[in-house]
Amino acid sequence: MTGTKAFDNEKYITEQASFIRERMRRFEGRLYLEFGGKLLADFHAARVLPGYDPNVKIRLLKELERDAEIVLCIHAGAIEHRKIRADYGITYDADAMRLIDDLGEWGLSVSAVVITRWEGQPAAKAFRTKLENRGIAVYVHEPTRGYPTDVDRIVSDEGYGANPRIATTKPLVVVTGPGPGSGKMATCLSQVYHDRLIGERAMYAKFETFPIWSLPLKHPVNIAYEAATLDLRDFNLIDPFHLEATGEVAVNYNRDVESFPILKGILDRITGQPDAYRSPTEMGVNRAGFAIVDDEAAREAARQEVARRYLRCASEYMMGMADKAALDKADLLMKELGIGPEYRAVVPAAREASASAAAEAAADAAKDPKGGEAAYCGAALQLPSGDIVTGKNSNMLHAATAAVLNGAKRMAGLPDQIHLLSPLVIESVARLKREVLGRKSASLDVDEALIALSISATLTPMVQACVDTLHELRGCQMHLSHVPTPGDEAGLRKLGVNLTADPVYASKRLFVE
Repeated sequence: MTGTKAFDNEKYITEQASFIRERMRRFEGRLYLEFGGKLLADFHAARVLPGYDPNVKIRLLKELERDAEIVLCIHAGAIEHRKIRADYGITYDADAMRLIDDLGEWGLSVSAVVITRWEGQPAAKAFRTKLENRGIAVYVHEPTRGYPTDVDRIVSDEGYGANPRIATTKPLVVVTGPGPGSGKMATCLSQVYHDRLIGERAMYAKFETFPIWSLPLKHPVNIAYEAATLDLRDFNLIDPFHLEATGEVAVNYNRDVESFPILKGILDRITGQPDAYRSPTEMGVNRAGFAIVDDEAAREAARQEVARRYLRCASEYMMGMADKAALDKADLLMKELGIGPEYRAVVPAAREASASAAAEAAADAAKDPKGGEAAYCGAALQLPSGDIVTGKNSNMLHAATAAVLNGAKRMAGLPDQIHLLSPLVIESVARLKREVLGRKSASLDVDEALIALSISATLTPMVQACVDTLHELRGCQMHLSHVPTPGDEAGLRKLGVNLTADPVYASKRLFVE
């Protein structure tokens, strides 16, 4: 790892807040700002732009707090189908509630929640009732009639006019949501329509961190955006509308470019300002590119991210969660950068640990008594210092668990031979798993080991010293020679470790606990 800073948060907040205020002054009315990407905990940005505060956008909103309010959108279909946020492991409706809570902790409130593409779905109804019973204003917007081709119908009482107007009071309305496809743009345009209908000036703008329009098309940071949106099939391109209107090269992505003529037609009809925006790039307000202070550090971090995304996609393909087209695209992006999976230093280290475990087992003629557990799993963890520690699986610990414990010992300055968890403690937990919980595997995963470690720390200062170092693992890199178990993945997510894995199952069993 490197401590090189590629991004200046303070410069970004100053530049970005100033630009948004300038856009508000330009249109002299309420500005509905579609806020794409993650409002909180933007770890993709933090990975590709070292130094980027994952919560810098919240700090930006605090800067604009006097003029801004927040509206949160969520797609009814995502609620009904219990769509999962892969980065958090929770459903979209749970993520929406988490976001409301997190904003509250920052002193920011959500003035309304909009359930979009509402068709009376039972789960969406339950979600609406749950929020309303907690005193949160909820609006429902049905699918817009005529969208996307019939502009006359869209901009009428049958289209946006069929939606209830969301009560807003401030000049800047930030419209956000959990993930793409939440209906943010439609909500913004519906609001502009309703405001104009009652004689209030209003306009739309878009905030999207990636791709960064001011960087070259094939800059690794922009390629990393394509790697992050494999499931959406996004790809970057030169904005042809911007090039024609201004003669300047700017990078945008396919969905924004493809939808611009439709969006412009709708916006022109609502506002009567045909020259408001000449390109999707002009609609945007993002200034992230101007806060990059070390381009080479950003390039290197982005290359690492592309390799990481490839490995993640390969594992998801193995598990049936991604298709072959996404995997092929991930492979192509790596080739564009001239790298392979081994560009991540933890990848060969984990594979070496797995091979070492296999060699040791062969020498001892080790047999797997249940025939279900893979005998040779390896893990590698890169510490903040850049050192790499490894772990191997055993009948007591998962490989990922061993690597985390070895990393904690290294950071606390303890010898490798020291046992942080007593074999008696491990055996006690293993007995509980086997005899009480009926689990097939008794070795401790990362989630279980963290609990056992915290209990042991109350009795042993040496263990407490290791526990005190665990927060330093946030943002560190890890690779497993196998697909992680749910307990390993959950524990590493809590630690904030950036995990990848080889697309190999650690067990012959189809059901993994």
